[in-house]
Amino acid sequence: MISATTHIARLVRAGYVFAREGVFGVVDPSLVPPPGQLALRLARLIERPGAKSGPRLSRALTRLGPAYLKLGQFLATRPDVVGVAMARDLEALQDRLPPFSAAEAETVIAQSLERPVAQAFASLGPAVAAASIAQVHRGEVERDGERKNVAVKVLRPNVAARFRRDLGDFFFVAHNAEAHSAEARRLRLIEVINTMSRSVAMEMDLRLEAAAMSEMAENTSDDPDFRVPTVDWDRTTHNVLTMEWIDGIALNDHARLEQAQVDLPDLGRKVIQSFLRHALRDGFFHADMHPGNLFLDDAGRLVAVDFGIMGRLGLKERRFLAEILLGFITRDYRRVAEVHFEAGYVPGHHSVENFAQAIRAIGEPIHNRTAEEISMAKLLTLLLEVTGLFDMQTRPELILLQKTMVVVEGVARGFDPKLDIWKVADPVVREWIERNLGPIGRIQGAMSGAGELGRVAASLPAIASRAVAVLENLEKMTREGVTLSPETIAAMGRTERAKNRWRTLALWIIAATFIGILIAVRQL
Repeated sequence: MISATTHIARLVRAGYVFAREGVFGVVDPSLVPPPGQLALRLARLIERPGAKSGPRLSRALTRLGPAYLKLGQFLATRPDVVGVAMARDLEALQDRLPPFSAAEAETVIAQSLERPVAQAFASLGPAVAAASIAQVHRGEVERDGERKNVAVKVLRPNVAARFRRDLGDFFFVAHNAEAHSAEARRLRLIEVINTMSRSVAMEMDLRLEAAAMSEMAENTSDDPDFRVPTVDWDRTTHNVLTMEWIDGIALNDHARLEQAQVDLPDLGRKVIQSFLRHALRDGFFHADMHPGNLFLDDAGRLVAVDFGIMGRLGLKERRFLAEILLGFITRDYRRVAEVHFEAGYVPGHHSVENFAQAIRAIGEPIHNRTAEEISMAKLLTLLLEVTGLFDMQTRPELILLQKTMVVVEGVARGFDPKLDIWKVADPVVREWIERNLGPIGRIQGAMSGAGELGRVAASLPAIASRAVAVLENLEKMTREGVTLSPETIAAMGRTERAKNRWRTLALWIIAATFIGILIAVRQL
């Protein structure tokens, strides 16, 4: 119960920051219940001058610290939860914070590597980039009698404890929202925070980022246009990641790209085809491919960095993606609709014909436009919006794919505004379809299915044994019923009364806080 009071106190502070930055000014009062409308009016009274200009929510989240900043970045990938307008606002959220001191960084490195920094590195420079979870230093290591440049990523001190505290607040809000709101339950807010929590936990273990780099390096070892920096595993731990230093040209440095006389349309092609190849062929893609995370090396290959956010697609999702793209290209809208039903994304009680009609409303406008006007990312965005009308459950992996495609498409068209996305994507999509949906793919699928049937058959005796045990328990419950001891019933009653007392107290605390803020503002 003390924990509930602590959560409320911290959330009141967050509410105050939101109010000061004018976040509540973008909320439509008509969509809020009457008690909430009063709170909105009170919050508008403490807006700071100038709060109405610029991205209000982004400013507030940045002020509240690393966990809120990450929450904003995560929600930018979930327009189904926050709405399209707010998701676009959050896309501009920059994960940049002041660096922590070199002395703190050296302490983290020495403790993690269990040796002095001077023994691990020939030299270690100041931070060259700092974000909410970690910062990057340029260093040198002795290897084969010569010095090699490396990038050293160091976790922020005490960042894990800060995230745990703020994530506890987010879970408190999500649990209470789902307890009292059907809309919150529909959006599965607890699952949203759970997903974010898992993502952040992976980002805060730099060994997992190193593993993602290693996996993608294996997947792309034969790709002519893409490569991944090499990991120095001897100098990589939970809190430190050491990798090859990349001297290429960042894709956001247009002046250097022009100076180097880079073929920009060809660079746009490389970006699109590399992403689609990773998503379709490998089912494992870099989900933060903004220009600052992409470099062009001396050999003309793309080099990606910052593998903290990765996306995965199973074979079912990859087939879904390939078939809907092909269906839109060939105007086979019924097939696009059938793929949704076959994948189990749309409940079977809906009409395939009606869903195909909705798909046609998206596809037909494409065929009245020139190739450079057709956005594959926008197509997927509209598709996800339409599927919501047919009770399609939220698919986080598809939303992450769509959001990444928006970024990738924007990067590619920044180099060639007339880029024909479909023409560039065609060889990658066609190659995957021929490989997986053609004769060879069908034979491989049949062989895989036979293997699955064999494994199921081998486990049938154990399944039958468990089924008998379950039936015996059900029969016993039917005869005797389910009984609760008097002590259990009393304990349940005490717990429920305590919950009601603390919920009432929480509401009074929040009300008193807003009244206090209002009085303080009027006295200024």
